[in-house]
Amino acid sequence: MALVGIGVGASIVAFRSPAPTRAVAGEPIGGPAATWAAGARRAPAFRLVDQNGRSVSVAALKGRPVIVTFIDPLCRNFCPLEAQRLDTALKSLPAAARPAVVAVSVNVYGNGRANLEQDFRKWQLMPEWRWGVGTQSQLARVWKSYGVGVLVTTKKIAGVTVHEITHTEAAYLVDRSGHERALFMWPFTAADVQRSLRLIG
Repeated sequence: MALVGIGVGASIVAFRSPAPTRAVAGEPIGGPAATWAAGARRAPAFRLVDQNGRSVSVAALKGRPVIVTFIDPLCRNFCPLEAQRLDTALKSLPAAARPAVVAVSVNVYGNGRANLEQDFRKWQLMPEWRWGVGTQSQLARVWKSYGVGVLVTTKKIAGVTVHEITHTEAAYLVDRSGHERALFMWPFTAADVQRSLRLIG
């Protein structure tokens, strides 16, 4: 029987304390949903693998800014738009100032290398992007530590088992020392992300 993962692109909200107080609306919220002072909030550690099977972690990227975002590789709705806006923010910065991007998968059913590479091509992502994939338990620990909610609804359609993924659309900006400085919730603008990246240097 076939197993199919479908990214529906819907959002749910689940945050670790202290939680940001600004609500997600139908339009860009104008700036980050939450910000933190330098050194106030260390980004949770994790170690996953990227689309090439290489280890990826925030700790290994220390010394440069990092965007940690949460994306469904099979989503064809909001996730590609979020990726494109983050990519636009990167393109607006000088090459030396561009952060690394770690896109943590929220869909264990979509983590095959072919899916990840297809997204790179179709979404035209810059080289700064790396996927973060792993087992269900590994990914669940990362989702929990970043306050990201993931809901899997399983159903059968014409005899095929389908997994629909609903998740929090979040992007954290992490500074060079490994501390969270801003959280963006979808929908957001590339210009707002760019401004925050310039502020954290």
